[in-house]
Amino acid sequence: MNETFMKEKPVLPLLVSMALPNVISMLVNSLYNIVDSLFVARISEDAMTALSLVFPIQNFANAIAIGFGIGINAMIALYLGAGDHKKAETAATHGMALSLVHGILITLVSIAIMPSFLRRFTSDESLIASGITYSTIVFLFATINMAALAFEKMFQAVGRMKVTMVALIFGCVCNIILDPILIFGLGPVPALGIAGAALATGIGQLLSLCVYLVVYARTELPIRLRRSCLCPDAALDGKLYAIGVPAILNLALPSLLVTFLNGLLAAFSQSYVVVLGIYYKLQTFLYLPANGIVQGMRPLIGYNYGAKEHARVKKLYELTLIMSAAIMAAGTVICLFASRPLMQMFTSNPETITYGETALRIICLGFIVSAVSTTSSGALEGLGKGAESLVISLCRYIIFIMPLAAVLCRFLGANGVWHAFWVTEVLSALVAYPVYRKAVAKR
Repeated sequence: MNETFMKEKPVLPLLVSMALPNVISMLVNSLYNIVDSLFVARISEDAMTALSLVFPIQNFANAIAIGFGIGINAMIALYLGAGDHKKAETAATHGMALSLVHGILITLVSIAIMPSFLRRFTSDESLIASGITYSTIVFLFATINMAALAFEKMFQAVGRMKVTMVALIFGCVCNIILDPILIFGLGPVPALGIAGAALATGIGQLLSLCVYLVVYARTELPIRLRRSCLCPDAALDGKLYAIGVPAILNLALPSLLVTFLNGLLAAFSQSYVVVLGIYYKLQTFLYLPANGIVQGMRPLIGYNYGAKEHARVKKLYELTLIMSAAIMAAGTVICLFASRPLMQMFTSNPETITYGETALRIICLGFIVSAVSTTSSGALEGLGKGAESLVISLCRYIIFIMPLAAVLCRFLGANGVWHAFWVTEVLSALVAYPVYRKAVAKR
C-alpha cells in the first residue's frame, strides 16, 4: 500500500478509485442474487418459499465469513497505517487460519440443525425436503466460501480492489450460467431442480477462490501469508475477534430478524413469507452497491486513522454518506413506481404480487435515511470500533424493529411489519450519528 497515495491523494478520487470496483462487483453480485431467485421461482413458488426459510441460516453463515473478514481487513489496514508490516502479515495469516476453522464448524453445525429449524415454520414435508436439499449442498461449500471471503478482505486491505472485483464477477457469472443448466437440465446434464441452484452457488464460490489463489501466487503483495506468523498470539487473535464478532453480529442480526418476522407473517399467510424473501433479494440490489462504497471507505478510513489523519477520516465519512444516500434515493424511486413489475419477476400469484406491491412501497420510505446507519456502522468497523458499530446494528435489527413489528401488526395486520422497517431506520439514524461522533472524538 503506497503511503503517499493513501495520505496525500485528494479524498474524493481516492475513495472513488477504491469504491468503484467494489460497487461494480456488488452490482454483479446483487444481479446474481436476483437472477438466481428468478430461476428458483420458475421451479415453483414452494421452491421460493424453501429458499426464504433457509435464508436466515445461510445469511448467518455468510455473516461469519464477511464479519470476521472485516476484522482481518481492519487490523491489516490499521497496522499498515501505523507502519507495523510484521503485525499486518501476522493478522492476515491468523485471520486466514481461523476462517478455515470457522468454515468447517459451520458445515457441521448448519447441516445438523437445518431439519429442526425448518420444521419450526412449516409442516409441509415437501418444503422441508427442498430446504434440506438446498442447504446441505450450500453448507458443504462453507469452508471454500470462508477462504474466498478472507482473501477478499485481505486484498481490499492493501488496496487491490480490482482483484476482488474480478474474483466476484467470475464467481457470479459462473453461477448465473450454471443456474439454468443445473436446475432445468441441458444435454447430458440432468435437471437437478433446487439442488442445481445450490450446486451452482457452490461452484461459483470455488471459482472466486481459484481467482484469488492464482493472483496471490503470481503477483507481489505488500503482505503475505507466512507459516512463521502462525505462532500463538492471543492478543492479536483477541483484537481480530474484538472487531470481527461485532461485525458478525451486525451481519447476522438480519437472520434473527427474518426468523422473527417469518413467525409474525406466517400467522397471516404463507404469501407474506414469500414477499419478505423476495424483498430481501431485491434490496441487495441497493444495499450491496452501497456496501461496496463502504468497503472502499473501510481500509482508507482505517489507514488514515492509524496515521492520525483525522481531517481525511471526517471527509471520507461525509463523502461515503452522500454517495450511499444517492444510491438509496434511486432505490426509493424504483420501489415507489415499479413495485408491481418487480414482484411479477418472482411470482405469478396475484395475491403475493398485491401484498408485495404494498410492502415495497412502505418499506422504501426508510431507504434514504438508512444511509446514516450503514455508513456510520461501516466507518466504525474500519476504525476498529466494533462495539460501537454493534450498538447501531442492535438498534436496527433488534431493539427497535422487533417490538415495533409485533405491536404494529396487531393494529395494521401484516402491513404493520412493513411500517416497522421505515420507522426503525429513522430511529436508528438518530442513534447512529451521535454514536459515530462520540467514538471518533475518543482519540
